[in-house]
Amino acid sequence: MTALPVADRAEVRRYARVLVRRHPRMLAGALALHVGAAVAGLAAPRLLGGLVETLTTGTAAVAAVDRTALAIAGFLVLQAVLARYAHVASARLGERVLAALREEFIGRVLSIPLSTVEKAGTGDLLTRTSHDVAVLSKSVRFAVPETLIAISTATFIFGALLLVGPVLAVPCLIVVPLLWAGTRWYLRRAPDGYLAESAAYSRITDGLSETVDGARTVEALRRQEHRRRRTDADIARQYAAERYTLWLRTVWFPLIEISYVVPVAATLAVGGWCYLRGWVTLGQVTAAVLYVQMLAAPLDRLLNWLDELQLGAASLARLLGVAQPDRPAIAVPRAPAPDGVRAADPVAAVDVHFSYVDGREVLRGVTLVPQPGERIAIVGPSGAGKSTLGRLLAGVLRPTAGSVTAGGVPLTDLAPDQLRGRVALVTQEHHVFIGTVRDNVALVRPDATEAEVRAALAAVDALDWVSALPDGAATVVGAGGHPVGPDQAQQLALARLVLADPQTLVLDEATSLIDPRTARRTERSLAAVLHGRTVIAIAHRLYSAHDADRIAVVEDGLITEFGSHDELVAADGPYAVLWRTWQGLGSAQAVG
Repeated sequence: MTALPVADRAEVRRYARVLVRRHPRMLAGALALHVGAAVAGLAAPRLLGGLVETLTTGTAAVAAVDRTALAIAGFLVLQAVLARYAHVASARLGERVLAALREEFIGRVLSIPLSTVEKAGTGDLLTRTSHDVAVLSKSVRFAVPETLIAISTATFIFGALLLVGPVLAVPCLIVVPLLWAGTRWYLRRAPDGYLAESAAYSRITDGLSETVDGARTVEALRRQEHRRRRTDADIARQYAAERYTLWLRTVWFPLIEISYVVPVAATLAVGGWCYLRGWVTLGQVTAAVLYVQMLAAPLDRLLNWLDELQLGAASLARLLGVAQPDRPAIAVPRAPAPDGVRAADPVAAVDVHFSYVDGREVLRGVTLVPQPGERIAIVGPSGAGKSTLGRLLAGVLRPTAGSVTAGGVPLTDLAPDQLRGRVALVTQEHHVFIGTVRDNVALVRPDATEAEVRAALAAVDALDWVSALPDGAATVVGAGGHPVGPDQAQQLALARLVLADPQTLVLDEATSLIDPRTARRTERSLAAVLHGRTVIAIAHRLYSAHDADRIAVVEDGLITEFGSHDELVAADGPYAVLWRTWQGLGSAQAVG
């Protein structure tokens, strides 16, 4: 299975810069508060150093000591207040950025070409929607502001250390090569490691969701052990990925811890040596040691959150990658229809080949050119390629060779909103969203009137049972709401289709979950409402084919017959055999 794309590091950095430029005032305010807190925190060591200096010379008075203590307390309170508001400002900025990221991610998810989803499956997308969004949320809300605090604090502490005495700042520099080399080594390996970790997590999600969705099939075919081995292998892959990133941290973190201890000891040694030679005062040494000790906290915060930032960057790369198409899209205007695509142009498939796996073609040179307003039925044995042809005609899949176009423009090159305005696909797989019945039907047109929604429900024979619900069309359905059966869910999907009113409809067993009598009535109602629209219906119930203008018989990836019902019955070919078999089954069911 092909995973969804992942954005490269340059794109992640570019997007991060865009986010920063969106909120300049909030960012400047948060940074100003952090700087203020950092500056307020610098006063205590300097005041303590001065106090030590006066005590060693014997010139300190009790009142001076009291004033110094009060000043230190005042600066500590000021630092706490500024730090509190700095955290609040950073949190607000983080929430604003996170809200924008979530909104944009939803837009990216909804704009994914369906062919990409078909290839990648749902596991990777679900992981990005849940796990990666959660990881990025933590990075934006905590890692980014904490990093800003650490950088600003460390910068001002080191500046204060230089002001105390440049020679006393030299011992801090002896660990810079160690920190630089260790961090550089870590950053070269961490991004790829965390991406591999997320990809392994996606594979686990994909396997588990697939097993749960197909639990009955797994049980019926006694494939429990096979699925268990698949899950064990996925977990082992995830374990190996997480073990690798853990190994990176076990190498990097000890280097960081050493880097905190060495500068303090070195400053004490160098400061004492310089004091004995009269180059610095005891107060300077005291202040310098305190500043070096203070450096450990922001550096520790910075380097620890740097690891979280690597996780966030990997998640951001995966979220940004969702928007990357698996094919170049042509530039077409969004309204009106693209050049060459007229409102009356139905889709046309010419010499189409398609294969899911290289070397095994599902369709082999299929040509199907409906006339405007024509209803075509596609029939044939299971596995012949009917549903694949339907997905190609709906723009879900891209042909391996040949073309599927509307007015000469490939369907897969149209923007999603243009594509769905041109052609709609309804399958036997339907989803009922949490909300009212009206919300479910009006999903395609939120501005639809109550009369239009009722008309759409009536067109699919659903108005009676909807009216009988506790609150009618205002009844809440979906998870936790009023239960809706599979047949009713299918009718709601068809009602959406009526309200959407696309030019071309592809119905892939769209009424398979409705009982035959209701299904036939529903299809006839739909035919009346959708008069003038091009309809391509993939059906196993041959009365749908009987009502069509023309019928395409698909066998082994080829259209072997094409014509009206009467013509194909008279030809006494594969369709005639199917029709006689169907009539025999219908008679047997009627007798039974």
